[in-house]
Amino acid sequence: MSRLSSAFAGNHPALVTFVTGGDPSPAATPAILDALVAGGADVIELGMPFTDPMADGPAIQAANLRSLGAGTTTADLLTIAKNFRERHPDVPLVLMGYANPMTVRGADWFAAAARAAGVDGVICVDIPPEEDDALGPALRAEGLHLIRLATPTTDAERLPAVLDGASGFLYYVSVAGITGLQQAAQTSIETAVARLKAATDLPIAVGFGVRTPEQAAAIGRVADGVVVGSAIVELVGRHGADAPAAVTAYIRTLSDALASARKVEA
Repeated sequence: MSRLSSAFAGNHPALVTFVTGGDPSPAATPAILDALVAGGADVIELGMPFTDPMADGPAIQAANLRSLGAGTTTADLLTIAKNFRERHPDVPLVLMGYANPMTVRGADWFAAAARAAGVDGVICVDIPPEEDDALGPALRAEGLHLIRLATPTTDAERLPAVLDGASGFLYYVSVAGITGLQQAAQTSIETAVARLKAATDLPIAVGFGVRTPEQAAAIGRVADGVVVGSAIVELVGRHGADAPAAVTAYIRTLSDALASARKVEA
């Protein structure tokens, strides 16, 4: 069983957390990742900073700029990932970002480097499934999961293309918009998750706009996982290198809420 499979096989919904690598600096990121683990994160998405993060809202845009301003490189991220894997051999780590940093040296190079660093999977925001050959074959050849995104506009006609070649889990982006600014109504999330579960056996993780333990618990009662990103990134933006304590405390509230969510469902 892969690390990702194990993360979603527990008796509570998985808590999937996102931070931008290199924010506020490459040197500060390892402690922030450790704080996520200490708080109870089940899966960690490590964001690859990019100059034009088109799917992200103000918080993550600012984090990208802080990271790039600190001189963060892809080599730094791979080193961060490698060292994380040595410290946390069982916690899934996913690289998330945009096509340019992943393909500029060639997809084969990126996939091999990610595997060597102990990465479990990749989420590429701006390569559609119809262009899978730009990255997908290279990732699969290295045994890495290609985690795809579904949205409220992913209809029954397009969903098979999204699922074709996807693995690890399916990330349901619950709002049609950028990160951090709004949350979908619970009823729409429940309807969407039921539709997706009818089409795939992949775990369904729901994100975009999740901030409070109450929101996380409500989603966790119907989904296999809950993704939280902007709220964590905002903590890092506020506290900088001193963020780990605040991050651990916040993540613990979400983890506790998700542990309770499955108990309520049972």
